[in-house]
Amino acid sequence: MWICHSWERCAGMTLGTDRRDQLIDDLAHRLDSWRLATPAIAFLEVHKPLGFLASQTLLVFQPLLRLFFGSVSVEEYSTLLEDASSVERVICRLEELREHGASSG
Repeated sequence: MWICHSWERCAGMTLGTDRRDQLIDDLAHRLDSWRLATPAIAFLEVHKPLGFLASQTLLVFQPLLRLFFGSVSVEEYSTLLEDASSVERVICRLEELREHGASSG
């Protein structure tokens, strides 16, 4: 019996490398502009093992998130957070932005 662990994967949603990098950069810049880079890094580090659960939670709260974030693709961010290597890339990008902000400010 075949069980799909994610609605997006069942629907065939995958992210290309360019789109994944764009989402990571956009998310990191958005969190950094809100001065949430450090809390986001801590949150992502602690919850790395729960990436799949976090991605599914995004889907549950999709209507509410669209109110706050507009036309952001919650499905794409959900797919992004399912992959542990993508979460690690988000953390690295946030650290880069934080270091760049500390050295320039």
